[in-house]
Amino acid sequence: MKSKYSPITMPALGLAGLLAMGAPGAFAQHKAIGFQKNMPFSEGYIAGHTLYVAGQQGPDSNGKVTGTDITLQTTNAIAAIEKVVKEARFQMTDIVSVTIYLTDLNDVKEMNEVYKKLMPDPKPARATVQVAGLIGGAKIEISAIAVKR
Repeated sequence: MKSKYSPITMPALGLAGLLAMGAPGAFAQHKAIGFQKNMPFSEGYIAGHTLYVAGQQGPDSNGKVTGTDITLQTTNAIAAIEKVVKEARFQMTDIVSVTIYLTDLNDVKEMNEVYKKLMPDPKPARATVQVAGLIGGAKIEISAIAVKR
């Protein structure tokens, strides 16, 4: 059976059809940020216009969190998030959601003081939860989600 479409319009109809159907992944970008071979996770992951930042802790300059206070750990955890965000070519103002994991809710006041100073306005939506423990004896771990505008 002969097609009623000319060879010129058929590809255009095919592309239009794909666009109309919202072909999955047609324009989506998927990229790992800060992945190192043999590690069980990436520091961040871009899916489309969204960046998922893995939980970041706040070690000192020697890579240790033990013996450091919540103020230093919070400062360093936010700096680690900023590093991933910038490496992914996003901005801190693109962050729309943050989850903070604390081992001691008595640290909330000091953590909030640092957080309010370092996170840009308007502040993203946030959940703060107490956990039984964090890897390496950390007092805090922060994960984030950013969306490019």
